[in-house]
Amino acid sequence: MDPAELKKEEEESYKEEPTNYFQAIVHLFKGNIGPGLFAMGFAFKHGGIAVSTPFTLLLALACIHCQHLLVNCSIRMRAISGDEKYPDFAETVEQCFANSPTKFRTWSKSVRIAVNVFICVTQLGFCCIYFVFISTNIKKILLGYDIIMDVRILMLICFIPIWLSILIRNLKYLAPVSAFAALCMILGLGITLYYAVKDGLPPISERRMYTSPRELAIYFGTAIFAFEGIALVLPIKNCMKKTEDFDKPFGVLNVGMFVVTTMFTSAGFVGYTKWGEQVAASLSLNLGKTWSGISVQVMVSLGVLFGYCLQFHIAIQIMLPSVTHVMTRFIHNPLLINLGFRTLMSIVTPLVFPPVIDMLTQREGKYPHFIAYIKNFLILLLAVLGFAVGSFESLYGIITHFGKDDLS
Repeated sequence: MDPAELKKEEEESYKEEPTNYFQAIVHLFKGNIGPGLFAMGFAFKHGGIAVSTPFTLLLALACIHCQHLLVNCSIRMRAISGDEKYPDFAETVEQCFANSPTKFRTWSKSVRIAVNVFICVTQLGFCCIYFVFISTNIKKILLGYDIIMDVRILMLICFIPIWLSILIRNLKYLAPVSAFAALCMILGLGITLYYAVKDGLPPISERRMYTSPRELAIYFGTAIFAFEGIALVLPIKNCMKKTEDFDKPFGVLNVGMFVVTTMFTSAGFVGYTKWGEQVAASLSLNLGKTWSGISVQVMVSLGVLFGYCLQFHIAIQIMLPSVTHVMTRFIHNPLLINLGFRTLMSIVTPLVFPPVIDMLTQREGKYPHFIAYIKNFLILLLAVLGFAVGSFESLYGIITHFGKDDLS
């Protein structure tokens, strides 16, 4: 095959089809709604009503603000470079460093690689968690009917629909899959909240308003995990037919994240108010072995299963160009490479960078530079704190649960 034709075919193999407003908002919504939604009651239990409610809103505002910073930096870098397409996450970071004060410019390529690595590790990490979550959840459902199946067999069964969904190569055609997944999560939460408020909620005074610093760390680690969709922001914007519809006041980003924030806050507040100290790690478990409880678990499992392909898609789109470029030396069919790589990865299977690049590119603004630096530093501190306390509490919980003798 002629090299020019091969290159054209290679580019076509991972070219995205434009999406509309609805398709984009479905992807953004589903990209932020995962198992963490049903863990918010557990999070509120460890934070207390008076602390968790405003903190959840604060975390949401910080995440939305970071997403806007990322989009604005991408717009600025496109204006500087004159490219037709907006740069993606890693390209935006690279160009921001390259156009920053001299002492930071030499870091640009290294930071781009680091961002891509972090995104791939994070997204594939979500996929791993999703895979285990789906299989173990289905096992619990079957146990309710006295059906015992090895979780490894269930993983193999779950692999089939997951594999078929990850072979869809464009966000436009993934929209129905994301829509079905989002509908499952919405119905699951709706049923849970209905049974929570059906007989009325206990007085808020019966619930803890605040907790200890250690318990607050558990809340923080759980809540910050729930907001997991920043890596999807630029890919979704770049895929839109009208990119300006993404970040306008009533655009995809603000509307989608408003709905997400409302669902997180409602799940946490109502879940903890209803079940108090007995609230489970997943709200669906508080419904017991009733038809409603089982139906919610099925819906959550389906929502997570069909949300897998969206998280997977982002990591693949980052790695695919390099893989295709190398493999076309041996296989002269980019489509075959694309599908084969997706299959291989399916088998094998941020809150930080937006403030940094905003500080590097902030030349003029509506607020003084020192205010911007303080604001971005606080966001970075929030991210580092979340990582530190979340990791510490996870390790502490493991040690406490198993005991030192069991770990030796």
